[in-house]
Amino acid sequence: MRGWKFIRVGVLAASGAVVALCGFLAYLHLSGNFHAVVAGEVYRSAQVTAADLKDYQAGYGIRSVLNLRGAGPGQGWYDDEIAASAALGLEHADFAMNASRELRPEEAARLIALMRDMPKPLLVHCRHGSDRTGLALSLYLAAIKGMDEEQAEAQLSLRFGHFAVPWLSDAWPMDQSWERLEPGLGFGES
Repeated sequence: MRGWKFIRVGVLAASGAVVALCGFLAYLHLSGNFHAVVAGEVYRSAQVTAADLKDYQAGYGIRSVLNLRGAGPGQGWYDDEIAASAALGLEHADFAMNASRELRPEEAARLIALMRDMPKPLLVHCRHGSDRTGLALSLYLAAIKGMDEEQAEAQLSLRFGHFAVPWLSDAWPMDQSWERLEPGLGFGES
C-alpha cells in the first residue's frame, strides 16, 4: 500500500507542475510575451496589434519593428501592423524565418546586420515571441552586444515560451541553428 501512496504523490506533483506550466504559458500568451532584452535598446514580443505598438512606443520609445514572420500583404495581422507602424512613424522591416527550419549562416549574417542597423529602441517579434524571436535575440546579444554564450542563449528558453525537444518539437531547429552558429560568434562548440 505504501508504494501506491508514493506513486499517487508523484502523479499529483507532476500534475501540479503541468498545471503551473500551462498557466505560465497562458500568461505569456495573454500578456503578448513582451520583455525588455536590453532596456532602452531592444525588446521582444509576440505578434503585435496597433494598440500594442502605440503602447510600446509611448512606454518604451520604440522607433522600429522587425517582423520575423515575413511579409504577408493581404493578411489582417500584417496589414494592421504596417498601417500602425506608418501611422506612428516607426521604421518597419520583415525578415522571413520559419521555426521549423534551421537558419543558415548567411541568413544569420543578414539578420544580425538588419538588427544592428535598425533605429533603436527596436521591437523584434514573431507570432508567439518565443522561438524565432528567441534565436534572433540570442544572435543580437552575442554578435552586437558581445554578451557571453550563456547570456545570449538564455533568449531561447522556457522563460519566453520556447520549448524544444529533439525530433518532437517544431521549434527544435532554432536550437540546432544556435548550436551551429556558435563557433562563428566566437563560442566553442558545446
